[in-house]
Amino acid sequence: MPDVVVVGGGIGGLVTALALHRVGVGVAVYEQGSGRRELGVGLNVLPHAGRVLADLGLLDRLAEAGVRTAEMTYAHRLGMPVVRRPVGVAAGSELPMVACHRGRLQRILVDAVRERLGPDAVRTGSRVVAVDPDGGAVTLASGAVVAGDVLVGADGIHSVVRDRLFPDEGPPRWNGVAMWRGATDWPPFRGGRSMIVAGGTDAKLVVYPIGPGRTPGTVLTNWAVCIRTGVDGGAPPQRQDWARIADPADPARHAHRFRQDEVDHHALIAGTAESYEFPMCDRDPLPHWNHGRTTLLGDAAHPMFPMGSNGAGQAILDAEALARHLVTAGSTGAALRAYQDERLPVTADIVLRNRAGGPEQVIDEVERRAPDGFGDLSEIMSIEERDAILASYAAATGAAPPR
Repeated sequence: MPDVVVVGGGIGGLVTALALHRVGVGVAVYEQGSGRRELGVGLNVLPHAGRVLADLGLLDRLAEAGVRTAEMTYAHRLGMPVVRRPVGVAAGSELPMVACHRGRLQRILVDAVRERLGPDAVRTGSRVVAVDPDGGAVTLASGAVVAGDVLVGADGIHSVVRDRLFPDEGPPRWNGVAMWRGATDWPPFRGGRSMIVAGGTDAKLVVYPIGPGRTPGTVLTNWAVCIRTGVDGGAPPQRQDWARIADPADPARHAHRFRQDEVDHHALIAGTAESYEFPMCDRDPLPHWNHGRTTLLGDAAHPMFPMGSNGAGQAILDAEALARHLVTAGSTGAALRAYQDERLPVTADIVLRNRAGGPEQVIDEVERRAPDGFGDLSEIMSIEERDAILASYAAATGAAPPR
């Protein structure tokens, strides 16, 4: 049974450790950060990724820390609904769609890894400075060399492991959109279990609850403002970094571009003590992930634009697939090939679909046809057209087709 070294203690790396431990594979995680701060803001775990967490005994913990989302609304930038439908259990799924704080999910995963694998299973402060793909080994800044039968690069969009495999690739690709995100306690809207995505790729407002509020009558509410400020394919204005603090005036000055009756987004943004800014970046799909005893996973393998709630979910699905193949294939090499053959084509397709807007392409198309809003949506775009966009994306990502 191979011993696995995982570089990166994010969601993908931690789920990989738990999935491998569950099937009896020894694993250790090396993370360059301290792990003390719960970084990031909101994310969604769709039912197809939630199945993996349920199998690991963690979905109930996640749902308790987050919100079981019941409804999704895609809307025109000026507020008119384009699609409104149930999601998760409310749509007939056996498992919920759970919205949560990224840092809280990561804390649940870290705690579970240390409970099950031991207190030293996640080794923080371990910065990788060199990679030996054929030997499945990394050299840390401390000078220590760590090797396993398999090396998994799960170290994010700025992956050191990926850079070693593809040294000429260059920086991430920016689509010209700047993102500002924050979360604060806020009165619930539409029952406290609804998500709103208003506007297309050039100007988008996203609002949804991600957990219980700290004060009575509130829920922790995530918001995002995404505005095209540059050229698609141009150099990003700064490095993509979940922890980059934003100037609060920046998202506030773009809020007027949206009309929204469900929640006062102006006040929500103004009432958030700390928000974050980063460019919306991805990378081109790779021809392969494997080299020798080394492979890639999650954002190191397929960083994608945050459309359709699939970034974290696809990393979770990667972890399950890798663990499954490592215990069912006849050799380590065969396992890595089977993992790559299963996951690379799917995720490459999602990366490209997300560049076109993902499921939110339905909003882009409505706004293209009716930039100033509409009265009767059926005159702009039929329900059959809208359903076809959503169903195609859901099928491609492995999610149950929306109803």
